[in-house]
Amino acid sequence: MRAASSSRPTPSRKEATHDRIVATAARAIRRSGYNGTGVAEIMKEAGLTHGGFYAHFDSREGMLAEAADRAGADGMTGLARVAAAAPPEKALEAMLRAYLSKEHVGGAETGCAIAALGSEMPRQAQKVRRAATRRIKEMIDLVARHSPDWGQPGAHERALVTVATALGALVLARAVDDPRLSDALRHAALKHLTPTG
Repeated sequence: MRAASSSRPTPSRKEATHDRIVATAARAIRRSGYNGTGVAEIMKEAGLTHGGFYAHFDSREGMLAEAADRAGADGMTGLARVAAAAPPEKALEAMLRAYLSKEHVGGAETGCAIAALGSEMPRQAQKVRRAATRRIKEMIDLVARHSPDWGQPGAHERALVTVATALGALVLARAVDDPRLSDALRHAALKHLTPTG
């Protein structure tokens, strides 16, 4: 007798296409921002016609909300993977080093959606903001759970400061056109946030 397979069922063609559109949009919003990302260009980049959009989404905002959620999920998956690969006492430091790495600074299209899109968030539709807020809370919780003082008084507040500092350093490191200043911002934040700098 064969054992039942525990793998997920194969997605339908429509589900696979929907997923491809969301993945394309998640990269596009991090690359070009919410306002710089049009439906026609996303559909073209996904290899589809513009006319097929409404078979998958009720509105552009619906697509952007899913894209924001996917972009945030991608970032959280990456950070969780880094934490899982490190010894428990080094997980937070490993996450911060990966987050503030030169590669992450240069990889906005596939990197942290919060850093790429945070300044645009107040002007977005509520469902887009809700998706981003959920991922920001998830990031804070991930940092808090891997902090050495997890469960102690003030640990959550320190996680808030850690996320805000790392995020701000990443935004600034990406913003400047001076590579030495970009590196200095990253290194200063790491020195402040990690015991070994």
